[in-house]
Amino acid sequence: MKKVCVITGGGSGMGLATAKMLGKENYIIIVGRTVTKLESALEELREDGIEAESFACDISNRASVDKLASHAKSMGRIASVIHAAGMSPNMGDAKTIMEANALGTININEAFYEVMEKGSCLIDVSSMSGYMVPSAIMPTRKYKYSRKNKELFMKMLMGRVNLFPKKLQSSIAYGISKNFVIWYAKTDAVKFGEKGIRILSVSPGSFETPMGELEKDRVEEYTNQSAIKRLGRVEEIANLFVFCVNDKASYLTGVDILCDGGCVASRINPVKKSA
Repeated sequence: MKKVCVITGGGSGMGLATAKMLGKENYIIIVGRTVTKLESALEELREDGIEAESFACDISNRASVDKLASHAKSMGRIASVIHAAGMSPNMGDAKTIMEANALGTININEAFYEVMEKGSCLIDVSSMSGYMVPSAIMPTRKYKYSRKNKELFMKMLMGRVNLFPKKLQSSIAYGISKNFVIWYAKTDAVKFGEKGIRILSVSPGSFETPMGELEKDRVEEYTNQSAIKRLGRVEEIANLFVFCVNDKASYLTGVDILCDGGCVASRINPVKKSA
C-alpha cells in the first residue's frame, strides 16, 4: 500500500516545502480551499518527480473534512497528517479566524482519528502567538467544551474576543485560537495513543511565507527583538516536521515544539504593540 501524507495548507510556504521533502517516500495530498490555488504547487511537486494530488477542503466544515479523510484513506495507508492550514490576523475577521484555526483543528483531528492507523503521526501547526498573548486573556477553562458542544465552545471563545476593541479582535482571536491548538493536541495524545497514533503540535515563529508577508510590519519588529534576528526559512520548519513524523521520533507525542528563533523568550507582548 502507498504511504500517504496529507498536508493542509500545502499550496505554499512551509506546507509546500514539507511536501517536497516527504514526497520522496510518500504519496502527497496537498489541501486547500480551492484546487485552482494549488495548481502551481502541484506542478512543482510533479516536476520534482513526486507523486501528488490536490484536494479542495474547507477545514471549518466538518463534512468537507470527512470527505478529505475518507479520500486519503482510499489512497493507501495514512502515514502522516500535517495540519498547517490556518488564517493570520490580516486574513479575515475574528470569527472567520477562530473558525479556521480552532474549529478547523477540531475537525481535522476528529476526522483523521477515525482513519489513521498504528504507527502514524498527526501534527497540528500552531504559532508562537499561542504563547505571547497574556495568560489572563486566554479562556482556557472554556477549551474543554470543544469536546462537549462545539457551538457553545465557539460562542464562549468569541465572547472573550468581543470584550476587546474592534481593532484588536483579529489579533486576539488568532492568539486564542493558536493557544487552543496547543492545548487540543496535547489533550488528544492519550486518545490517539490508544490506537498507536502520535499527535503533537509545532508552533512556528516568523517565517518567509506568504502569510508572513501579510504580517510583515509586526514581523519585522519581532525579529529585531528575537535571539536570532532574521526570518526563519521554510526548509528549517519543514525539516522539523519531517523529523517529527519519522519513526526515529516514535517516542514523541503530546507536546508542543516552539520554533521561533527565540522570539517568545524575548517577552514581546503583541497585544500591547497593537493597542
